[in-house]
Amino acid sequence: MNPEEYADRFLENDELLARVQQNIADRGMPAISIAPGYGRLLTMLVAATKAQQVLEIGALGGYSGICLARGLSPEGRLTSLELKQDYADLALAHLTEAGFGHQVEFKVGLAAESLEQLKQEGRTFDFFFIDADKENYPVYLEYAIELANPGAIIAGDNTFLRGRTLNPDKNGPSVQAMRRFNELMATDERLIGTILPAYDGLAVAMVKPRQP
Repeated sequence: MNPEEYADRFLENDELLARVQQNIADRGMPAISIAPGYGRLLTMLVAATKAQQVLEIGALGGYSGICLARGLSPEGRLTSLELKQDYADLALAHLTEAGFGHQVEFKVGLAAESLEQLKQEGRTFDFFFIDADKENYPVYLEYAIELANPGAIIAGDNTFLRGRTLNPDKNGPSVQAMRRFNELMATDERLIGTILPAYDGLAVAMVKPRQP
């Protein structure tokens, strides 16, 4: 038994999230939801930071959306960006079942275009979760920093790409983009960040207050 399997044993009684995962599988959608331990971490971080406006990039079937929404106060809002309408519809159904349907809005289409629209609208957020197409992670990170309230948290999943990020023989576009994202999360002067090495890797950073 590895450390992740040991930790997951304590999270197996979440019947709602288990149904979400099963529904995702039944529809032939990719099994790429955030790991249970990191899902619990998202809930904790949203609650601990008292985030009121949360932005999710990549909804899939709503697993991570539920984890994020669980940390919100009743006044909090989740904005979720998803490329595919059928994925967004399933995510909304699951969030509604979980009791958060009234707190979430979905924007369907290319995430970079939705992010630019949010920027033009002057929207800002307290928490960001990035779990979408890997080649655009650095693009999404830059938008997150621009849309961030001071002290906002940014988290990005799958930073190891099932080991490809760590393999010097792997240099495809997604791998190179993820390596750049990881570097920025840990070293960008606008951030205080680190990389958590469990599961498939999770990078977490706080946006520093802007200097006058």
